Amino acid sequence: MSRFPQDAVPLLLDWYHTHRRDLPWRQTRDPYHILVSEIMLQQTRAETVKPYYARFLRELPTVEAMANAPEDVILKLWEGLGYYSRVRNLQRAAWVVMEQYGGVIPADFDRLLSLPGVGRYTAGAVASIAFDIPAPAVDGNVLRVAARIMGDDGDVLTDATKKRMESAIAPCVPSPGAGDFNQSLIELGAVICLPGTSARCGDCPLQLLCNAQREGRVADLPVRIPKAKRKFENLTVFLLRVIDGDSISRYIIRRRPEKGLLGGLYEFPNMQGHLTAEEVMKILTAEGVAVHGVAPLAEGKHIFTHITWRMTGYLCDVTLPDTLPENGLCDGISVTAEDMAEKYSIPSAFAAYKKYVV
Repeated sequence: MSRFPQDAVPLLLDWYHTHRRDLPWRQTRDPYHILVSEIMLQQTRAETVKPYYARFLRELPTVEAMANAPEDVILKLWEGLGYYSRVRNLQRAAWVVMEQYGGVIPADFDRLLSLPGVGRYTAGAVASIAFDIPAPAVDGNVLRVAARIMGDDGDVLTDATKKRMESAIAPCVPSPGAGDFNQSLIELGAVICLPGTSARCGDCPLQLLCNAQREGRVADLPVRIPKAKRKFENLTVFLLRVIDGDSISRYIIRRRPEKGLLGGLYEFPNMQGHLTAEEVMKILTAEGVAVHGVAPLAEGKHIFTHITWRMTGYLCDVTLPDTLPENGLCDGISVTAEDMAEKYSIPSAFAAYKKYVV
């Protein structure tokens, strides 16, 4: 198995110390703060994370505060970042730290790896940055850098290739300097060793060590075997505005099942398929709801990892009966726009319809 070149270590560190971006999580070695940033940065760009990171730590600055926070609070703080299982696992990890480690995040790779929601990359990142433990932290950026430097043709979407890359890099992680080394690889992949033909090889400190550069294969690496085709699902979203004599508009939202896509989050009522206005009227009337008006809304689309929602929507002015059928469209809670903004987390999948809530 080829190794990552040891000669790359001083070149990377010198480049990183000169060119690294000024990111807020690089101003601390607090392991909880670093853990929060790493969980946020999973599948999310650094610029997007910045305001969320600041707000989250302002509200929940310690492991204890995170462990004791109501779920609706943490979901609201996370709103817009997506992949909500990340923040639920972050709270579960806080519970474990409080119960098993006295509120102190352990300075040990294997114990970090045992925390809910913490994989090998995140454990390596926290271990190296917070505690200077010489553990590799191999994310997508690092896989791209390593594949090109070593000229590795393995499919980086497979566990076997990821483990091989991690083993190749591990002997190079210095101590002291473990955190800076791992961050230098991540930074190189984020701003220089970009995907495809966007790579800025002329600015790369490792260009003379790079097999892909020497062989003219930069655009071909890393290798990614295409996944199965994405599935599409058609939905009709109901923005149900309750008319009850109150001057303040209220809207029906409901909580999704705990398990499955967007589990446990609030949503606007919706049904499979693209319905006509007449079909919407018929469904609501069948639930005993008085419908005062149905207006079509803009179409929406949201792309998840394995599925894409294609949505159509209607704004429906309704008066609710005294008794509603269980699990019907209106079987939820009615909230004001202010409530929705401050208390209830509506995932970005419904962003096309949130803008009509006033």
